Amino acid sequence: MKKWSLINVELFEQKGFKISVLASGSSGNATYIETPKRKMIVDCGLSGKKMVELMASIGRNLADVDTLFVTHEHRDHTHGVGVLARKYKMNVYANEATWQAMDRIVGKIPIEQKHIIEPDELKTFSDIDVQTFKVSHDAANPQFYAFQKDQKQFVILTDTGYVSERLRAQLRGADGYLIESNHDLELLRMGPYPWSLKQRILSDEGHLSNNDGALAVSEMLSDKTKHVFLGHLSKETNMKQIAYDTAFQIMVEKGLAPNQHFALHHTEPYAAQPLIDI
Repeated sequence: MKKWSLINVELFEQKGFKISVLASGSSGNATYIETPKRKMIVDCGLSGKKMVELMASIGRNLADVDTLFVTHEHRDHTHGVGVLARKYKMNVYANEATWQAMDRIVGKIPIEQKHIIEPDELKTFSDIDVQTFKVSHDAANPQFYAFQKDQKQFVILTDTGYVSERLRAQLRGADGYLIESNHDLELLRMGPYPWSLKQRILSDEGHLSNNDGALAVSEMLSDKTKHVFLGHLSKETNMKQIAYDTAFQIMVEKGLAPNQHFALHHTEPYAAQPLIDI
């Protein structure tokens, strides 16, 4: 009788990883990243109860998340960080300046769960690498994250007033992007904000407009790119369809083919996007 040799199980391991934009907007932000060995969240600007609901909506359990990365101390990124860390014993990563700035927001977190990761640092977490990079925003030391596994990469880039040429080159050619599309310029100019706040949003330490976000990501796309998410929309100075139409038009003008060569996605402030493979 013929004996079958053992099959190398590594051949059947998942390549790449899965992501879901759980929430994105001026009211709260969170993104989920999953590999066979790690379950991670970037930012938690929502309540613990809402995070449980969002995770359940994609068929996942918040109790399985082991790591939480923080980009900066603003409340729409940190509101639920302390609650999740304490209740679910998550390890929390942020740079030192951000830890100091968000201390009063997140409350007491056990020292063994607090970890430092600085801008321009590459760190391995079991089967996935995490690259940090600095952005220009009015926070203590804002940084965002690129996740890399099996030559796949997903970039989260919001909350920045501009994207430098150096950063565009560094992040070019990822398989997926969550890019800021914060405001429509005309809606911002005509909107209810005081002039001082409008100046802050429009500054180099503010937020990317629909136009600026679309232009930046258009220069970073490559043949590898399969997904682009438009994120961090302002509920006062933007509309989902305006953000989408603006990005679509700019991409077409740049010779790109949204929804043919890659998918262009909305995001929602209170509803999770389905899990997708990167």
